[in-house]
Amino acid sequence: MTINRRHILAAAAASPVLLAGCASQNLEGYASEKPVLDLARYFNGTIDAHGIFQDRSGQIVKRFTVVMVCTWTGDQGVLDEAFTYSDGTTQRRVWRLTRLADGRYTGTADDVIGEARGQTRGNAFQWNYTLALPVGGSIYHVDMDDWMYLMDDRVMLNRATMRKLGVRLGEVTLSFTRRAP
Repeated sequence: MTINRRHILAAAAASPVLLAGCASQNLEGYASEKPVLDLARYFNGTIDAHGIFQDRSGQIVKRFTVVMVCTWTGDQGVLDEAFTYSDGTTQRRVWRLTRLADGRYTGTADDVIGEARGQTRGNAFQWNYTLALPVGGSIYHVDMDDWMYLMDDRVMLNRATMRKLGVRLGEVTLSFTRRAP
């Protein structure tokens, strides 16, 4: 293939678009968004969630529901999640969260390697953690970049990108709905 001026101009014109696609979100960009997310307030009571996992091609490979029973005592929260997958399998994850200063949080769960760390700003919460993911009899440690967006008092949307060694494996998308008290 011969590279000509037209190819160079097309590549130069596409460069800002390509670079913008590689940029990551900035949590500070959500600082003025409403309603303001207070994790201890939202994750208190029973929450129903519906989710999907899409592989890197966009194919939905898992569908699931989650019932979460959430409680807070002071700055300590417990999110007890019961997953039911479309193939009939089940899973349980119990998050133990700690609220720190300036909207920061840490969290642990049995299948999380080390400690999750995150922060809220405006209506958004972003945190990162490494998940021990069982696949076909093996356990893989995958890195999660997890974003939540409070839509109103009852609904929150969640999108997490899963990576291994920097390679994007897929995305998890969830919709949370708080049950009426």
